[in-house]
Amino acid sequence: MFPDTIEMELTEIAFLIGRLILGGYFAFNGIMHFVQFKKMAQYAASKNIPLPRIAIFFASLLILFGGLGIIFGVYVTFAIYLLIIFMIPVTLAVHAFWKISDSYERTVARVQFLKNVALLGAIVMLLLIPTPWPLSLM
Repeated sequence: MFPDTIEMELTEIAFLIGRLILGGYFAFNGIMHFVQFKKMAQYAASKNIPLPRIAIFFASLLILFGGLGIIFGVYVTFAIYLLIIFMIPVTLAVHAFWKISDSYERTVARVQFLKNVALLGAIVMLLLIPTPWPLSLM
């Protein structure tokens, strides 16, 4: 339908848009973790996360730098692993819906758990895309 060069350009632009959305989601949340640090630490403590202030500090760094790596296409493999290191324990410890007895809270936690699992799947798939990524800074 399109000449190869136009189709490739559209693919690269679509991939960049996807990177901006996915990476932006994580970078924004990393910033918000710092902005709402006290509230986030209190929430982590309510979930029995050990050393909640330290955990939130490092979790915030993981998602901020992971998200920025995806957005800019720099240190991509490292950025992806940062996000994986964040997603697995947070998903299992913070959104453990199977431990919640209240029906509404369990439903909210299950939705968050499944969202995180889907995001984790998308992140893992990024490992299969050869680097350097198109339209990246590196």
